[in-house]
Amino acid sequence: MAPISKEELHLFHKSHREVFCFLIFKLHRDLAQSLLIMSLWIWLEHNGYPDINHKMMALPHNLVNALVTEVVSCLGCLEAEDPHIPNNGGLPLTKGLTQKDISLKIFCQKRYTIIAGIKSVLKNICARIFADVLEIILKSRNINKVRASQGNISNMHLIIPGFPHPLFGTFDIPTDDTINLDLSDEKIWMGNGPCDDVTDDDKSMFLTFSKGFPVSEFEVKQLFTRSYGDCVQSLTMGNAIVNNQSLFAMMILKSVRTVDQILNGRRVAKLQINGKHIWVQFFKSQNILSTILSSSSLGEVE
Repeated sequence: MAPISKEELHLFHKSHREVFCFLIFKLHRDLAQSLLIMSLWIWLEHNGYPDINHKMMALPHNLVNALVTEVVSCLGCLEAEDPHIPNNGGLPLTKGLTQKDISLKIFCQKRYTIIAGIKSVLKNICARIFADVLEIILKSRNINKVRASQGNISNMHLIIPGFPHPLFGTFDIPTDDTINLDLSDEKIWMGNGPCDDVTDDDKSMFLTFSKGFPVSEFEVKQLFTRSYGDCVQSLTMGNAIVNNQSLFAMMILKSVRTVDQILNGRRVAKLQINGKHIWVQFFKSQNILSTILSSSSLGEVE
């Protein structure tokens, strides 16, 4: 496939680049926060809320700043353990701009789908269309490059303050002068395709079971396939450490959307099969280990 030039890519994403520069140079927003704001807006544009950036460019500065404050609250909702949702939904200006029903509740109910989408947009879109702007900003702030090695290949990368982000991960931009892109890569053009590169980490769940009520691998799979169809990619039962019973399991789903369907805005879902309870939560490696080591908490996660 013939490569496209950076100029063509920038022209295609002209409004996104203008809004991003407005956030940085006019509203003086934090660099990492601005990248997350743009990623969320781009994700929304391709998931039922089109033309957000085009509409925003025609608004007065104070109104744009108010809209930015609303999207920051959306990001906060994704990060919060127990987010507060106002009676008006928390996004009245965004609702007016898009002329569609949107509220913070959506960000609770689709939390992991949106997080995966933002991570994908950061990687596939923002890292490409904002690279030159970011390099100018970081050079002016005297922030150095770091060398990242992968196998036998070494590239120079820009250090982006605020990354790696605890929720959205890393953000790397090679500083090569040329960007050779495949015209068939829909993630660049963001046509009608989904904008979420979902890894196994994005769709992994941790299950715990009650002591004295053994749950088999067959029962676990039956529970989820009965409710959500053919959704289980893999299931690994934990070691039988109490009375030959597995007290936990790791499950990878085929779609991150199923994670949100199971949890439905909760941090932990309590399910049941054949009179036996199963507690399900999103897998976070940094805090699951303590759950495994604490036998008293297994099967009693609320």
